[in-house]
Amino acid sequence: MISADNMSKPRRLASLDVLRGFDLFLLVFLQPVLWTFLHQVDTPAAHAILYHFDHETWDGFRFWDLVMPLFLFMSGASMPFALSRYVSREGGIRSKLPLSQAYRKVFRRFFILFALGMVVQGNVLALDVASLKIYVNTLQAIGVGYVIAAMVLLHFRLRGQVVATLLLLLAYAVPMLLCGDFSFEGNLASRIDAMLMGHFQGDPTYAWMLPSLNFGVTVMLGVFAGEIIRMAPSPSRRTVLLLLAVGAGLVVAGLLLDPAIPINKRIWSTSMTLLSGGYCMWLMAIFYALVDVCGIHRPFDWLKMYGMNSIVAYMLGETVNFRSIVHSLCYGLEQYLGAYYATLLTFGNFLLLFFILHGMYRARIFVKI
Repeated sequence: MISADNMSKPRRLASLDVLRGFDLFLLVFLQPVLWTFLHQVDTPAAHAILYHFDHETWDGFRFWDLVMPLFLFMSGASMPFALSRYVSREGGIRSKLPLSQAYRKVFRRFFILFALGMVVQGNVLALDVASLKIYVNTLQAIGVGYVIAAMVLLHFRLRGQVVATLLLLLAYAVPMLLCGDFSFEGNLASRIDAMLMGHFQGDPTYAWMLPSLNFGVTVMLGVFAGEIIRMAPSPSRRTVLLLLAVGAGLVVAGLLLDPAIPINKRIWSTSMTLLSGGYCMWLMAIFYALVDVCGIHRPFDWLKMYGMNSIVAYMLGETVNFRSIVHSLCYGLEQYLGAYYATLLTFGNFLLLFFILHGMYRARIFVKI
């Protein structure tokens, strides 16, 4: 749905738009440009940067492994504000609005996200059933986690929400511990994906079905961050400290759990869920402190172009290739730039996306689902 944004909405959290924009800027500008440029630079510093701008091959955690959890976390952080009409400030108490309206909103968003995810990585546009992949994309993980978290948020008070989140963690961890190990060949999550999706499974080094439980946990950790912020009468340092403290607890819990359940983003292990949730909580605290508490807006406002049109930024960045336009204008430079010409094409591709988002932002046009 396309609508003109109402900037005066009291429930809109500026720091969340900025943080979402930061995550998207990493994904659809900085990382691909750095990737094409630094591959031509044979230095230890370039190799170190490239290492952290790529996913860990199996166990372990790199900077780039935080991008997807941060998307899920932010979808949760917005939920206490977006669904506040259906629950009280204490959480889990029905308001005068019928809960069926909330269900329609939640499941409509889920189906749209799942469909868009299949367009991006499910290969729907190939119109070839043989190449179709069912469940392989970040948007789909957000959709699944969003439904799980919404059911918890709509039906339980805070204590029940915490208990439900712990039960989700156990529902993933116990079968994984009892029915195999955490190797690529022996982990239960990958075997379930292979059994249920068969030929329609995506990259076999990633698991999706059983990790959906922990997708819900990551979104719930965002919900808790949103509740902490929403319950404060006004932006305050106390809220920042609370977010930092909760984040520290999650990071410590993830590291302590690591020997038994390795930190592994590809199967969204329990330790990784806690560790990444802690990092996300810290990032939320930092951006909330800078933007909402200290009122430092100007250096970050440009990120709202990405954050307030996140679906457009993601879909265009992942599916539309503007390089042919850049090549049509700059092909004469190829003979001079050599291997660096690919960097120019990538930079131009995402610069055009930046201009599209800038134009939409200036026109106050935002695509929401």
